[in-house]
Amino acid sequence: MTILVTDEGFRADDWSGGFTPLAEAESDVTSLDLPPDTDPLVLAGRLEGLRMIRVDFPVFSDGRGFSIARQLRLMGYRGRLRARGHVLADQYAMARRAGFDEIEIDPALAARQPEHQWRARADWRSFDYQARLRG
Repeated sequence: MTILVTDEGFRADDWSGGFTPLAEAESDVTSLDLPPDTDPLVLAGRLEGLRMIRVDFPVFSDGRGFSIARQLRLMGYRGRLRARGHVLADQYAMARRAGFDEIEIDPALAARQPEHQWRARADWRSFDYQARLRG
């Protein structure tokens, strides 16, 4: 069982479409699992039919997934974008600003970092100093 973290807090996973690993993806898939070393440009021209993309974070110190999310959004991806794995509550605001809609964590991480720690970072737009500098 996994737990989804959103701006509203913890909730059960509502995605039932499964995930296809990028290496096995045909042109008609609607959801992808991306490893952290994915070059988002390999998805150019394929984003239109995708409803969900999940990016793996194997360890909390591997930030490549943030770059993948940002690049996908800049390329025009408008579907659900999910981070999965070792994302910490302290990284939630950065994940949202990078373009993720939600974070998928396991129950062990949820026990170590309870919902109130994630919700404390849910107002991620208010603390975006870059947006304030841009005016």
